[in-house]
Amino acid sequence: MGPDHGDRRHLEFEEVALVHMQRIYNAALRLTRNKPEAEDLFQETYLRAYRFFHQFRQGTDCRAWLFAILRNLFFTRVRQAPSVAVDFDEDRVYREAKHGSLLPQNPEIHLVHRLVGEDIQQAILALPPKLRLVVVLADLEGCSYREIAEICQCPIGTVMSRLYRGRQALRTALRDYAKSEKTSKEDG
Repeated sequence: MGPDHGDRRHLEFEEVALVHMQRIYNAALRLTRNKPEAEDLFQETYLRAYRFFHQFRQGTDCRAWLFAILRNLFFTRVRQAPSVAVDFDEDRVYREAKHGSLLPQNPEIHLVHRLVGEDIQQAILALPPKLRLVVVLADLEGCSYREIAEICQCPIGTVMSRLYRGRQALRTALRDYAKSEKTSKEDG
C-alpha cells in the first residue's frame, strides 16, 4: 500500500466516479429544490465517495453507488431539518393529487411556470422526496428498476409503486396546470 496504490485509486476514482458529476449534481438540484443546498449535497456526496472509495467494489455500477450516497445524505438532511415540512405520506399525496393540483398557487410561481419546461420541473419539485427520488432516477436519469431498488434500499415492487404514484401525481399536476393556462388565455 505504497504511494503507487494511492495514485492508482485516485486515477480509478477519476475514471469511474467523476464521469457522473453532472448527473449527480442534477439529481441533487432536483431533490433539494435550491442551488446552494444542491451544491453542498453534491460536494458532500463526492467527498464521501472519495473518502470511502476503498469500499467501492470494482466492476459494480459506480453511478448507482454515487446515487445511493446522494440519497442517504439527502434523507439524513431532511430528517435533521426541523424547520422543513416534508410530506412522507405517499398515500395522502396520491389521493390529493386526484382532487387538486400539487403546484403552488403563488403568483410568482405561476409566472415561472409560463417558461418552457418550468411547469414540469415545478411539478417534480412538488413531489414528496421519496416519490421525487424515484421519478428523477427513472425518468430523468434512466436508471433501471433494479438500480433504483438498490439505491433506495427497497424492493423493486416498492420502486414500481412509488414511480406509478409519482407519475400519477405529475400527470394530475400538469393536467391542472394546462387547464389553468387554457382558461387564462381564453380570458385574456
